[in-house]
Amino acid sequence: MTEHTHHASHDGAHGYASDKEAYLKRMRRIEGQVRGIARMIDEDVYCIDILTQVSAVKSALQAVSLALVEDHLGHCVVDAARQSDDAGAEKVREAAEAIGRLVRS
Repeated sequence: MTEHTHHASHDGAHGYASDKEAYLKRMRRIEGQVRGIARMIDEDVYCIDILTQVSAVKSALQAVSLALVEDHLGHCVVDAARQSDDAGAEKVREAAEAIGRLVRS
């Protein structure tokens, strides 16, 4: 797991705050899927079956990522834009960089 880096400060609740439990539930499900893949490898399961599960985990993580982007844009970026043009521009830049990382992965 990579170290969490926090680029910009954010006052108040994060965009995902209202859906936090749903995000946690989704991440626990993904965590279980990853553990299942490790078990499959340990049990010498057929490669294609493992790859199918890896693809499912990747899709699930992409879905979480897209939902977080939407929450960030709808909450954090909008709130920053209401504060000032500069704050809004900074949040848009930050979001664009994050989206760029998602697209490259």
